[in-house]
Amino acid sequence: MSDNTLQQKRKAFCCNYVLLGNVAEASVRAGFDKSTALLDGIDCLRSASCQRLISRLRGALSDGGNVTAGLKRLAFGNCCDAVYLVFADELPPADVIAGLDLFNVSEIKRVKGGGVEVKFFDRQKALEKLFELENSYSDRDSAVSLIEALTDNPAREADFFED
Repeated sequence: MSDNTLQQKRKAFCCNYVLLGNVAEASVRAGFDKSTALLDGIDCLRSASCQRLISRLRGALSDGGNVTAGLKRLAFGNCCDAVYLVFADELPPADVIAGLDLFNVSEIKRVKGGGVEVKFFDRQKALEKLFELENSYSDRDSAVSLIEALTDNPAREADFFED
């Protein structure tokens, strides 16, 4: 793999990791091989340039960490894998189930009569919590701006994709 391709995959990993909070899933979405995704993601996290990029992206998104990433996944996540699982004629093999994105599923159970019941986390509640977090970040940023204005110490802007 060329250095440029690896660099692009690492940048994609960083973006996906900030949004998803999951190393293996971010690696797969960035284009790394599924069989080595966790190790590739850990290698990215060990890289100083990736650590800086993740920090800058979190700052730009007012994201303090995985809590916000998790709430975003609950609020905006895809339910296609859960629908696939419910409507499959047979229970898929364990390796297929392990690859499904069931993050937004709170409960799966068989009901009498052979049916399956799937409960999802409440998207509305996740959106409300995101709104509360964004307001708290906004209030914090307003306070920082006021302090900088009073002390005449403006923050410098960073290039998000510097290497």
